[in-house]
Amino acid sequence: MTTTATATKQFMTSDQLLEDWQGHRNLTRRVIEAFPEKELFEFSIAGMRPFSKMALELISIGGPALKGIVESNTEAHDEESFHPKTKEEILKKWDEETEVINHYFSLITEERFQETFNLFGQYEFPVYQNILYFIDNEVHHRGQGYVYLRALGIEPPFFWERF
Repeated sequence: MTTTATATKQFMTSDQLLEDWQGHRNLTRRVIEAFPEKELFEFSIAGMRPFSKMALELISIGGPALKGIVESNTEAHDEESFHPKTKEEILKKWDEETEVINHYFSLITEERFQETFNLFGQYEFPVYQNILYFIDNEVHHRGQGYVYLRALGIEPPFFWERF
């Protein structure tokens, strides 16, 4: 019997993935900052949610999802428990969740990235795909924020300036 070993090359490290994600989070934070407070909570186009609601979705996913992955908890995420009244409250919570993400991301071993995890009891994918989903979802909503800002006559941050 002959065994063949296949060499694989790593595309990026987990530290690079976290750095990329945090770059996106930094840019999304700047999009939140760019909104006038009233419009952050009230402005919408074509029935889409105000950007504050999109930001709350992102806040409710990243940190709680990583905590769930580390603790093997598949409970649904909760977008309804945080009720900010100001942009400053959203930004403060955003920064707190950034630290939660940093903490729990550091607890995921390289092997765990390949393990299948039932995120929020809904999405059965490898951990790395769940994390890529968090990033994709954020980019999607940030794009909506860019449309809102432009409709308000506000120049959004350059999308390539993430750090």
